[in-house]
Amino acid sequence: MSDPYPNCQVNGQAVLSIVGGMEVVQARALRILAENGISPLKPEGWYPLTHVLNSFKLIFEKIGPSTVRAIGRKTPDTARFPPDIDSLEKGLRAIDVAYHMAHRGSEQIGGYHFEPRDRRSAKMMCDNPYPCDFDLGMVEAICDRFRPKDALWVRIEHDPKSCRRRGDTSCTYLITW
Repeated sequence: MSDPYPNCQVNGQAVLSIVGGMEVVQARALRILAENGISPLKPEGWYPLTHVLNSFKLIFEKIGPSTVRAIGRKTPDTARFPPDIDSLEKGLRAIDVAYHMAHRGSEQIGGYHFEPRDRRSAKMMCDNPYPCDFDLGMVEAICDRFRPKDALWVRIEHDPKSCRRRGDTSCTYLITW
C-alpha cells in the first residue's frame, strides 16, 4: 500500500505528546516510536507523518483506545499553541492552527473545524488522519482548560453520524456547556 502522506512531516515537539500521554510507560512509548523509525526523538526534529500514524496504530492495538485518548489530552501541554487564547471558542479554533503549525509538506492533511451552534454549544469536525480517540482527548483538554466561567461543565459527545474508526472521512464532536 502506498503512503498517502509521502511528503508530510510532524515536528518532534508534537510527537513528544505520545511520550507525555504514556506517562507510566514512557519507555514503551519510546520503543513503539523507535519501531516506527522515530529515534532519537528530538523536539526540534521532523518525522514522517506515516511513522507517527503507524505508532498510534500500534498503541491502539497493543495498549488500547484510552491510552490514545490520554495522549490527546496531553497534546495541548506539549504542542505549540497561539499565545492569545482566553476563551473556549478561541481554544477550540486554535487546535487547527496548532495542528498546521506542527505539520509541514502537505496541505492535504485535513484539520479541526470549529462551528458555533448557539450561545452554549458548538461542534468540532475533525477530518485529519489521527485516531478519533486522540482527537476526543485533545478536545476534552481544551474544554477543561478554557471552560467558560459561567459553566459548571463542558459536555463532549461523539456524533454517531460520522466516525473515522468505521471508515468515514471525519468525526464530529458535539460540545455543550
